[in-house]
Amino acid sequence: MTIKDITIAGAGTLGSQIAWQAAFHGFNVSVYDAFEAGLEACKDFHAQYAELFISSRGASQDDIDKTMARLSYTTSLADAVKGADLISESVPEDLEIKKRFYLDLAKVAAERTIFATNTSTLLPSSFAEETGRPAKFLALHFANGIWDRNIGEVMGHAGTDPEVFKRVVEFSSDIGMVPIPIHKEQNGYIVNTLLVPLLSAAGDLLVNGVSDHESIDKTWMIGVGVPMGPFALLDLIGIETAYNVHKHRGEVLNDPADLARADYYKKHFVDKNKLGMKTGEGFYKYPNPAWESPDFLK
Repeated sequence: MTIKDITIAGAGTLGSQIAWQAAFHGFNVSVYDAFEAGLEACKDFHAQYAELFISSRGASQDDIDKTMARLSYTTSLADAVKGADLISESVPEDLEIKKRFYLDLAKVAAERTIFATNTSTLLPSSFAEETGRPAKFLALHFANGIWDRNIGEVMGHAGTDPEVFKRVVEFSSDIGMVPIPIHKEQNGYIVNTLLVPLLSAAGDLLVNGVSDHESIDKTWMIGVGVPMGPFALLDLIGIETAYNVHKHRGEVLNDPADLARADYYKKHFVDKNKLGMKTGEGFYKYPNPAWESPDFLK
């Protein structure tokens, strides 16, 4: 199974990073988004990544020029997937949206094409049938800031072809990730299984009025000796992602705590388009958020 031509579906924060990382490592990448504004935002992200890679990751201008030449952008799904060996999907974290997307994708993608979802919390098996090719479908999950947090979690479902699983593990390594094979399907993979309880507990402390977000972050940063607190992490991940996760879990599990977190994030952040780093404001304002200040922990 040759993988050389990649389609990235969803040009947001993570989609733009996956596209850049694959192109930088020599793959031809077509970026798809349903909206022209999404593609323009993605191009802006790529300009920022170019500066970042030159300033702090040792890339030359020639490296950047070659990376840019491997990237293309389109609002046509059919054009985006033409000739694709692998499609990485990063559409919104909503089961019905993903099902509709895969039903549309299956109509235009080649039969040989591997489909990989970047879902953070949903099980691949919950929408595998909609892909029209369950054996060639699995999850390849990235953490935000993928060149620094360079894990590629590969998780199939019961119907995933073992050879497809193996090939995607290899692809993860080919684009500079440390492959993390997950041998049993589980919500949240490894990283989110560990991370979500922390973010949920922090959300409870805030929603229930126990403390404020800066004090909670300071406590975690000092107590555990890490560079970011849970609310800085939420800004990095995107607050709308946390909202979608808590809303979905709250509705499925009838969990009042999840619903309370979702309601809080919607009212105070999502409805105000304060989604974190990508919009310039979330729990903190960007650039130069308070948690990065040398005086923050004093």
